[in-house]
Amino acid sequence: MNKAPLTHLGDMPVDVFLRDYWQKKPVVIRNALPDFEPLLSADELAGLSCEEEVESRLIIGEREGQDWQLLHGPFDDDTFSSLPEDRWTLLVQAVDHWLPEAADFLDQFRFIPRWRMDDLMISYAVDGGGVGAHYDNYDVFLVQAEGVRRWEVGGLFDSRSALKPNLPVKIVADWQPEEVYDLHPGDILYLPPCVGHNGIAVGDDCVTYSVGFRAPSVQEILRDFTDYVGERLLPEQRYADQNLPLQPNSAEITADAVQRLQTLLEEVVSNKENLVQWFGKAMTEPKYAEMDLAPEEEMDADTLLEWLEQGALLRRTDSSRFAWTEVGDGGVTLFADGAAFPCPPQSAAFVKALCHEREFNLQQLKEGLAESANQAILQILYNQGSLYLENIDF
Repeated sequence: MNKAPLTHLGDMPVDVFLRDYWQKKPVVIRNALPDFEPLLSADELAGLSCEEEVESRLIIGEREGQDWQLLHGPFDDDTFSSLPEDRWTLLVQAVDHWLPEAADFLDQFRFIPRWRMDDLMISYAVDGGGVGAHYDNYDVFLVQAEGVRRWEVGGLFDSRSALKPNLPVKIVADWQPEEVYDLHPGDILYLPPCVGHNGIAVGDDCVTYSVGFRAPSVQEILRDFTDYVGERLLPEQRYADQNLPLQPNSAEITADAVQRLQTLLEEVVSNKENLVQWFGKAMTEPKYAEMDLAPEEEMDADTLLEWLEQGALLRRTDSSRFAWTEVGDGGVTLFADGAAFPCPPQSAAFVKALCHEREFNLQQLKEGLAESANQAILQILYNQGSLYLENIDF
């Protein structure tokens, strides 16, 4: 089952963290997860990196006579047996897509909106291993899981910052750390966007969990939103200039013309329904759009209920993203994996529960399933692969 959101990071209440640090400044939180247990072993992580559908990388640090190297998975036993004794790191992206326990682990960070989360990346490093000094364009919690990692932190960087040339990885030039911290299991380093950092394994068997967040750039927002709206506008909706005054120079683009254009665009952007629909779909888009989540065979609502009555559990697919927003009539719109589903007022509580929890049994669903609309919602979500049945033998 999914874990409850954290109320504290170590001794720090999460509301204090949000007030004083979130998107403001870095902070090291000692013993932030006092009862933390690793989700998988180093061998299991390496095994994941050998799978075709899993995104993974190996970064081998510079050494005498050899510059940084970047290798992309899937890997095999020969790859790992040929690695040097030190200064390499294995990184496996989106472990929460493949390991239910990792998806449950992320639920602890729901004091940040869940639709803002991107994925859980896990890295394993031997002594001296790291990816070099760099910055990210999003917030990140760096959770030390095993071993010790030394973090150098300092400075703000952006796309105009100088990088070391001719390398397969982006490493900032002239790196000068302002603070240095050694993190031990259960410690967390939080970094806002664009803060420079450099993590170096101290000894072997260093494992770090990176909880990353979605932060679309304004460039991405404008491109995607205009595509979304453009597909829904009528061709008759055009630039117009009724009551056009006579211009002394017909080649001039006047201030009035620019104002008419700005007003036209503002009318489109100020349509909150368009914004909500686009935003909900965009922020619940799967990380890997090419993944086919749909089951081999579709199932109707009655069959789903029969399985639940036999003791099956209904679980959200680990790579799926759910969100909801209220609409004016008391209903809600459910967003699931990039699709939008308008739901009537009598479905509001049911939809909110689906988005809040990750796993359900019949008892939890029974009251809501008295509504036929809610049965239809479950059927749609199951058949598009956003939900699946557990504890069953087809």
